[in-house]
Parts: sequence; C-alpha cells; structure tokens
Amino acid sequence: MTNQSIDWKAEAAKRKDDFLEDLFTILKIDSVRDDSKATKEAPVGPGPKEALEAFLAIGERDGFKAENFDNWAGHIEYGDGDEVMGVLAHVDVVPTGTGWETDPFEPVIKEGRLYARGSSDDKGPGMAAYYAIKMIKDLGLPVSKKIRFILGTDEESEWKGIKHYLETQPEPDFGFSPDAMFPIINGEKGNVSAELSFKGNAAGGTHKLVEFESGLRPNMVPQDAVAVIESENPSELENGFQDYLSDQPVTGDLSVDGNRVTVTVVGKAAHGSTPAKGINAGTHLARFLSEFSFGGDAKDFIQVAALYLHDDPSGSKLGVAHTDEVMGELTSNTGVFKFNVDKGGQMTVNMRYPQGTSEETIGKQIRDKVSQYAVEVNLPEGKVPHYVPGNDPLVQTLLDVYARQTGLEPSEQVIGGGTYGRLMKRGVAYGAMFPNSIDTMHQANEFMAVDDLMNAMAIYAEAIYELVK
Repeated sequence: MTNQSIDWKAEAAKRKDDFLEDLFTILKIDSVRDDSKATKEAPVGPGPKEALEAFLAIGERDGFKAENFDNWAGHIEYGDGDEVMGVLAHVDVVPTGTGWETDPFEPVIKEGRLYARGSSDDKGPGMAAYYAIKMIKDLGLPVSKKIRFILGTDEESEWKGIKHYLETQPEPDFGFSPDAMFPIINGEKGNVSAELSFKGNAAGGTHKLVEFESGLRPNMVPQDAVAVIESENPSELENGFQDYLSDQPVTGDLSVDGNRVTVTVVGKAAHGSTPAKGINAGTHLARFLSEFSFGGDAKDFIQVAALYLHDDPSGSKLGVAHTDEVMGELTSNTGVFKFNVDKGGQMTVNMRYPQGTSEETIGKQIRDKVSQYAVEVNLPEGKVPHYVPGNDPLVQTLLDVYARQTGLEPSEQVIGGGTYGRLMKRGVAYGAMFPNSIDTMHQANEFMAVDDLMNAMAIYAEAIYELVK
C-alpha cells in the first residue's frame, strides 16, 4: 500500500467509535495537578498519575512498547531507526473553575461538540495523534525512523514531568506537539512570570482590605474575584459598586454584614497567552476598589493592579510592551491575585514575549514602573523564544500535508502559548484546532468539535508517515 493510495480520512472514520471510547476514558479522569496530594509515587498528584497510566495501558493493549518514567512522564514507541520523531502531548488539565453547564469530567457530545475539561487541551488532540500512529501500525506501513509518542503530566504548570523525562531520554531529533492549531505553530514566544509581593499592612483608610483573591493559574485569565473588606462606610461601597457594574463588562455581587463587606466580580476566562479574549475579574475588582480610601500595603496592592495591570494585554502600562516583526507583540496577563491582611499579598503577571527583549529587560522595566510602591518584584527563570524557520523540511512537510487534506493555503504562525514543541530544536506545534475552530481552552464549557478531532487524526497520520517512511 502506498501513501497515495491511502484515504486517510476514511481510515480515521473507521476508528471513530474506538477513538471516542478511549478518549472518554481519559477525559473522565480529573488530572489537575494537585501538589497537596503529591507523593513519591504521584509526584504531581494522583490525577495526572492515573491519566498517564491509563494512556500507557491503551498503548500496551494495542501492541506498542510503553514505558513509565516514575509517573512524571511516559512514552509509547513504534518503529526502529537511528532518528527519533517525537510527538509530545500532555495528560494534565487546568482547574475547572466555575460556570460549567455540564460536569467537566463527564464527557458529553452535544450537537457535534465534545464537552469536557481537556477535550481540546490536550487530551482530545493527544488521543487523535496516538490513533494516527496506531493507524500507521494497523496498516503495516514501513517506517525508517523511531516514533515516540511522549506524554507529560504537568504541562499546564512547571513542566517538571517532561524535564524529568529528558534527563534520562534523548531529545527527539524532530517532531511536533498536537497542542495548538493548524496550519502550524513554528514560533513560540518566551514565557516568564513576574511575582509582585506586598506586605500585609492595611491600616489607614476608611476601608480596610482583609482579603482579596482571584485566579487559579498564571496562564489563565481570572474569571472570578472576591474581596472582603472591613468598612466604616459600607453604603459608599454598595452605591459605588452598582455604578461600576452599570458600564463595565462584568457582573458581580456585594453583600454587607455589619461593617464587613464582601464583593465578588465575575469576568470571562481565557488562555493566558491571549488575555484580550478574556475579561480579568481580578483587575476589575481592583479598579473598582481603587476609587475608595484604603491604607498601607493594601492601598499599594490595589493601585498597582488598577493602574498598571488593568485592561493592558500588551503590557504598555507596565512598561514592558515590545513588538517583533516575525514574532509579534508581547502579551501580559495577571493570572493570580492574593492578599491577606496577616500574610501579605502577591500578584503573578505572566508575559509571553517575542525576540528582541529578555527576562532581564522585562524585570528592570517593571521595577522602574512600580518603584514608587512598596512592592518587591521577582522573576523566576522562564522560557526563551523558540523558532523553527519556515524553510525547514519539517515545517514544509507538515504544511504540505495540511494543504493537501484541507485544500487551504497554509502559512507560518507564531503564538504566545507554550507547547512541548519548543523542547526540540526542530520542534513545532501542529493542530488540532483549525482556523475556523472555536477556542475554548482554559475556559468553562471547554469543547472540541468531533469532526475537528477526526480530521486532525487523518492529518496527523499522513504527516507522521511522510516524516518517518
């Protein structure tokens, strides 16, 4: 059987029922990283471990060689050869947050859409890529290179799992991660998070900030925010909040119990690499509170969020804005806010930056901008920008297959999101979303169109075979 004689979409369709059954198995596992339950046997919590083991078991069932690396990561292997092609996916998911209309871990198909946490990021695309490799094996197609389908367990946080894997296993010679969009992602911006720390003094104003909390992860736009305030004038806050809600794109609630006021704001979640697609509840809450009299470090906490972080997806107010001709502009998302009058406060500002700037430069720019406030700025080491030229044979092959199967004109793309593709010198991200797909990654009611997953499976199968035959 030759490549030209294979109807890849028809072959994918034959496997649809089995594919969905296996995908449902993985989607039903709550694989959010949970350090509070981490053990030596489950280094990022029991959920990612269970999902990894379940995926590897599927590989063994289908006759592949599967190996688990201390429950940090694993791989499913096929073929032989001096070169190794890597296909890198992840089994962990971001926290569910609020606003779901279905159980996020009870997958359901409605009107052709598969709803579940992880359906699009990244269990659905990962399973499509696995089935693509299985298709090549089922058809008995000859391969001259080794294929390693590699699974990580904490891609949504620190990448410790895949780093542990690469400490003992060689980096693949080339490959892709099915964790983004078609036609290709051959450039990924750098990724660094600035931690802004404040002390907990809140004395000196008409209103005393007791607690402020918003956000689940640095790489998510916060959907919910809540503040608890002790107030000498609760009605001032109450009246002001209704005015604020009347002309802002958020909803919320304010309740009063004696002198204790609780304010909640609801915005819209989005992936932290595309903050303009979300509505940051945390900065909106700070913007509302900034019009009132607060004192001490609490005042600085509120003012920094309101003046330098609110409605600023390009980082202009923070002083870090930068644009590169190839990689585009820097994006900035404040994903986590925490303040406690006894423990102090912290904000985590996640930035995806292009070539032409650096972590050192960004850190200096932020410190200069907020120097009048009592805030400490720290930037843990992040990830530098990654780019594979458009004339690389890997990129050309993937684009050719995409064009052949879709009839669409392919082009290079650079994103702010980070994928495992950047772990390989010749590594890219490839699907599974299409240009007309609706992006619900990291949002409530995450879904992936079943047709998109099946089309991605067919593209993956042909592309992988073209690269390893």
